[in-house]
Amino acid sequence: MNSKTIKTFAPWLLLLAILLLWQLICSAFDVSEFIFPSPAAIGAALVEFAGPIAGHAWHTFWVTMTGFAIAVAVGVSLGVLVGSSPVMYAAAYPLMTAFNALPKAAFVPILVVWFGIGAGPAILTAFLISFFPIMVNIATGLATLEPELEDVLRVLGARRLDVLLKVGLPRSLPYFFASLKVAITLAFVGSTVSEMNAANEGIGYLLVSAGSSMKMPLAFAGLGVIGAMAMAMYELFAVVERRSTAWAHRGAR
Repeated sequence: MNSKTIKTFAPWLLLLAILLLWQLICSAFDVSEFIFPSPAAIGAALVEFAGPIAGHAWHTFWVTMTGFAIAVAVGVSLGVLVGSSPVMYAAAYPLMTAFNALPKAAFVPILVVWFGIGAGPAILTAFLISFFPIMVNIATGLATLEPELEDVLRVLGARRLDVLLKVGLPRSLPYFFASLKVAITLAFVGSTVSEMNAANEGIGYLLVSAGSSMKMPLAFAGLGVIGAMAMAMYELFAVVERRSTAWAHRGAR
């Protein structure tokens, strides 16, 4: 078995080992399902409540992807604006860092007042929590363009826009795709947190409902579904990154 095959199956083998150990501990110590359900109990809940879970999962998925799409559009636009100007970078970066430090869950009550209970607050929370990595990575990719390279291009007759489009943006692609992998997982966090406080459907709402009715296996099943969706989207963007920026990872094996 070569190293590539091992790397492919290693995460699944580790997950299987964790689930087996988890099940053994729950069985050996007779842990109550109301405290910490076993994987078997969680699997049974997934089967029993498959319909409701699927409905809530779909709602969370489209809400998250909508907020994420807005984050990509805004993040790329702001990243290009900030990164293409040293003055703008110096002025805006500290402010954006301060904004990113604000707890996004604190915005949920404000968003409820503005947009009411439903998908609106969840979409905007997903956007608020996920656009910063995209903006920062694009801005960093553009701002760290070597001055010597830019000077050479200018001598050859390139305009500022030419440097941005033909060198700056392609150079930022590895940063961009790396930020997508981080941002999509954060978007799921944002939408779920919002649904727990300001929604009547979605996995976040399911978690609160299951917890209040002491259905711990169902709550853990909801957590598992969120994790699976986030992992699937992360892997999708990882594949896109490898195919789109292979030139930036020539040394990778």
